[in-house]
Amino acid sequence: MSKRLHIYTIEDVAAHNTETSCWVISNSKVYDVTAFLRDHPGGEDYILQYAGQDIKEIMKNPEQHEHSSSAYDMLEEYVIGRLGTDETIVRDDWEATDDFHPDNTDSATDFEKNMFLDLRKPLIRQVWESNFSKSYYLKQVHQPRHLVEPARLFGPDILEVTTRTVWYVVPIFWGPIAAYLFLRSAFQFTGPLPSFLSKPALPMDSLSIIPSHSWIQTMICFFVGNIVWTILEYGMHRFLFHIDEWLPDTPVFLTLHFLMHGIHHYLPMDRLRLVMPPVLFAILQAPFTRLAHILFPTAVANGIIAGSFTFYILYDCMHYALHHTRLPAYLREMKKYHLAHHYKNFELGFGVTSKIWDVIFNTVLPV
Repeated sequence: MSKRLHIYTIEDVAAHNTETSCWVISNSKVYDVTAFLRDHPGGEDYILQYAGQDIKEIMKNPEQHEHSSSAYDMLEEYVIGRLGTDETIVRDDWEATDDFHPDNTDSATDFEKNMFLDLRKPLIRQVWESNFSKSYYLKQVHQPRHLVEPARLFGPDILEVTTRTVWYVVPIFWGPIAAYLFLRSAFQFTGPLPSFLSKPALPMDSLSIIPSHSWIQTMICFFVGNIVWTILEYGMHRFLFHIDEWLPDTPVFLTLHFLMHGIHHYLPMDRLRLVMPPVLFAILQAPFTRLAHILFPTAVANGIIAGSFTFYILYDCMHYALHHTRLPAYLREMKKYHLAHHYKNFELGFGVTSKIWDVIFNTVLPV
């Protein structure tokens, strides 16, 4: 059985340029020649001056030293991988239009060319069993592909269904929760929580017992929650979903990255993976809502959480619309801005509902 070669980028190889870790390239293969340095007839310094580089022409150069066929045979003993395709990530000339729709990807051709993920098969297992470096993963996952039908993440249907979410599930699921927390906050500002608030049906005339000052207090908290969400939206997108540089180079963390956000950059127009499945958002919101209850009185915390949840609903629905809907003026501008994050430069432009925090933290993406 032939050895399964790891896939690296030129940047991966260039980082190994010392006597303790010396890699070289020849004919698109990657070799770790660290153990051979002291055995090299010309001395280790001769190899180290080309460490992290392509040595194909050097080995054939008669003015340096034209190597024999046995030298090439010996080199094969140190092969550890091969170079993947080297395509640019930042596309400065890309421009979004109102009728933007990318060409569909030929799955067979794409896999044959890049040897990354086969779009005809479940993707998660491929990432989990991956033989590519983090650098190659990040380069490929940020080169968008497009399919007519949603790609399959899992083999078993019971797992696959949890990864697909139509956009209207978000307001249907989280809308009543946000409304409940808003009313709960208003009643808590008034005094002891009435027993009927815990019942499924809320009597409409019960709202009349809430004094105006309680509504005002809750609305202030609700507005603060709106602002809090915009900060969380920017912060999670930039420092959690795009944790690229700090991501450990192991299949486990690459798989987690792919599940949380990599899949969206890999297949940005997949209609069923543009909003968060309720389970995922429930996990993400838990520490933040817990922190709110630690920092603030219950009435204040519930008002802030209600405001944050409401803006989350707006965010996810707007995110879907930015990818798939014709929009009015402001939203058309945000559509161009967000699509530029996908197709021009994923290292800038983290705001989805607004550019405000991109402006404050100097990550605005020119479009």
